[in-house]
Amino acid sequence: MYLCRLKKKVMTYRNPEKTGKRKRSNPPPAENKTGNDSMRLNRFIAHCGICSRREADELISSGMIKVNGKVITDLGTKVSPRDDVRYKNKKLKSEKKVYILMNKPKGYVTTVEDPHADKTVLDLIGTDKCPERVYPVGRLDKSTTGVLLLTNDGDLAGKLTHPRYQRKKIYHVFLDKAVTRNDLFSLTEGIDLEGEIIAADAVSYADPDDKTQIGIEIHSGQNRVIRRLFEKLGYNVVKLDRVYFAGLTKKNLTRGKWRFLNDKEISMLRRGIF
Repeated sequence: MYLCRLKKKVMTYRNPEKTGKRKRSNPPPAENKTGNDSMRLNRFIAHCGICSRREADELISSGMIKVNGKVITDLGTKVSPRDDVRYKNKKLKSEKKVYILMNKPKGYVTTVEDPHADKTVLDLIGTDKCPERVYPVGRLDKSTTGVLLLTNDGDLAGKLTHPRYQRKKIYHVFLDKAVTRNDLFSLTEGIDLEGEIIAADAVSYADPDDKTQIGIEIHSGQNRVIRRLFEKLGYNVVKLDRVYFAGLTKKNLTRGKWRFLNDKEISMLRRGIF
């Protein structure tokens, strides 16, 4: 189920501010080339798969990073591969970059360090097939299924989740009752969630004969945003499945299974061609 396939069957409501060709956000300024192999500390940390550059800045500012035995808090610090960089007293080193696409099943959490979780998405991968430690890009709650990307590429993860890059997400939503056309229109106009107006980019009936099924395209990264939007309109979400994320779909990937991305998919993610 994809919104582009539904246009010929049912009316699709679109956010008027999101119609037309979307302007791409300007990429971050390139790193200054200094003629050697040094790089900014936050970039080095991201390359090691610990977190994104933005999160690395927070680690540095809070004094959690040591370089050659000295606590570093200067965000402009540069390091080379020969420097001893440590986080929680563990030496950081660049890892082989791994990119995994999963069709997440119900009942698994994407918070990999939750001590109260019975099952996490990492349990589905196993260290025998993927020895590198990967992390989910963004979150899907325990009962939500569908497309999930996992990687140890902190730079890429930061870009895919940062609001300025507006990565497209499409969900197939099953509700407890038929959704009115007025409510579909309201979703594209915007719903007030705790003081912030959240609007879908496009929304339509997923099945013209079953108005309890909705396809919705959205860019917001708020926690449980789809469920909260429909709850605000008086509906309960019975089932929620993400069918598209940043150019990736779950085609030919059964529930609970995963695969490594191919070179073409990785290149597309890096270049932002969706």
